[in-house]
Amino acid sequence: MDTIASLFSFITTPVSWVIVQFHSVYGAIFGPDTGWAWGLSIVSLVILIRICLIPLFVKQIKATRAMQTLQPEMKKIQERYKNDKQRQSEEMMKLYKETGTNPLSSCLPILAQSPFFFALYHVLNSIANNDTIGVINQSLLESAQKAHIFGAPLAAKFTDSSADVAALDASLTTVRIVTAVMIVLMSASQFYTQRQLMTKNVDTTVKTPFMQQQKMLMYVFPVMFAVFGINFPVGVLVYWLTTNVWTMGQQMYVIHNNPTPGSKAQAAYLERLTKHVTSHGKTRRRGERAIIKAIVAKGRDRNEFERKFINGLTKAGLAAQTDGTVVKSEGAVATIAEDGTPTTTATPKRQQPKRQSKAQRQSGHAKQADEPTSLEKSEPEDAKPEAAKKDAPKPGSGGRSKAQSGQRKGGPQRPKSPSKK
Repeated sequence: MDTIASLFSFITTPVSWVIVQFHSVYGAIFGPDTGWAWGLSIVSLVILIRICLIPLFVKQIKATRAMQTLQPEMKKIQERYKNDKQRQSEEMMKLYKETGTNPLSSCLPILAQSPFFFALYHVLNSIANNDTIGVINQSLLESAQKAHIFGAPLAAKFTDSSADVAALDASLTTVRIVTAVMIVLMSASQFYTQRQLMTKNVDTTVKTPFMQQQKMLMYVFPVMFAVFGINFPVGVLVYWLTTNVWTMGQQMYVIHNNPTPGSKAQAAYLERLTKHVTSHGKTRRRGERAIIKAIVAKGRDRNEFERKFINGLTKAGLAAQTDGTVVKSEGAVATIAEDGTPTTTATPKRQQPKRQSKAQRQSGHAKQADEPTSLEKSEPEDAKPEAAKKDAPKPGSGGRSKAQSGQRKGGPQRPKSPSKK
């Protein structure tokens, strides 16, 4: 550990200075020798470091999603050049260069945070060994040794002996209970963060080795934290637990507002976005417009959830534009609800008549032949020719109409004989 501490000795002074500055603020509130003052100083150090690492976290998200989209191409290269490792590496580097991705970008926040972690570990270890470090002088050293978090000193470890714990004015049972609870919380938060990433924010339509690696890390990382955690001082456990909780909350925010395409989180997000856009008729944030713009630009390459989102807008009489905005489509008709709020409904489509059977068509033709035409119905009585009026039977006479030409007046008609040649 001395070798690692010497490598990161250049950062122990800034870390100790930040802790002392936060301690001066919290010490004025809770008292300089309390665990609240020193514990909140460590928590504030974590928050400050993570705020500075937000740009790297954004790059990590973009790099992770870029690697997810490249997994099918990478698998093809591995299968094509499985017997030529050198050519395989060259094709991989060529693919990274063409797409502008970097596999190490997903590890940037962890790599950038490592120096602060080792510096804090060295500072707390020096406090446990009664050694001054950085800007922590002898008076601050004595104050830090008196500080207890739930009865456990900041510099105490789970593996310390009863004599070491007694030197820090604490009991071994209390130290082990506190450290065990913090180790369990630290491992559980790490497991939940990784599980949330695998179950909600991964494109389930593409099965790649990358998903298997992430699933393996979901179980490996918590075990690693539990094993190494028994050698961490209480102050370091506070630091690592705080950074795990921060990572979990930060990831929940990203998954809720900017999920991975094709994931379950995207399906839930687009469902919420559909309800909002259809009720208000517009988008409210820049992030929403960016997501809609990306969906429109995909065209036929949209996934199932994105097609469902576009169809939902169409049914509501809305159309997504290339700039991410939403406008009323040409077929939309504005209506006013009972509460006075304007809503938009699409113009109903013209319905095609149902196809009739042959018997229905024949009966319909026969009915039309028996019924008089509209011209006959509309023809007035006075417009009938005089001859027709004369031939018409008088009302009440009961007489039959005159026989037509070529027919006998009385009795049944004789059939015509066939013509002779």
